[in-house]
Amino acid sequence: MTLDWTHFTPFSALAGGAMIGAAAALLILGAGRVMGAAGILGGALDARDPDAAWRWSLIAGLALAPSLAQAFWGAPAPTFTASSPVLLASGLLVGFGARLGSGCTSGHGVCGLSRLSPRSLAATALFMGAGFATVFVVRHVLF
Repeated sequence: MTLDWTHFTPFSALAGGAMIGAAAALLILGAGRVMGAAGILGGALDARDPDAAWRWSLIAGLALAPSLAQAFWGAPAPTFTASSPVLLASGLLVGFGARLGSGCTSGHGVCGLSRLSPRSLAATALFMGAGFATVFVVRHVLF
């Protein structure tokens, strides 16, 4: 295995991780809410949820962030190499997995692990293992 040094970006990854961690800490300390994307989206879609305003604000920030990064720092525009049906199927599978696992990767992996939740540790180990296995099969077995 070789490392692609031209695309190795540890400092931007570290900065992004620190910003995600800071946002998660601010949300749990300030509002007592876990920053799990699936739960935030699910609550935003519930018309009776009194927290819908901050949920939609967070979703809007996630949607606008790539455009702002491109405008201010010259970040490359996001590109999608998969077809629309593949993206749709992927999104549905991720949503199904988030419901099945009682949370998503951000809820369990970022917030749950930082709270030392045994359930989040098990969920994170399972979804990381499934991801590793999927990449191995796709890259080394199928192609």
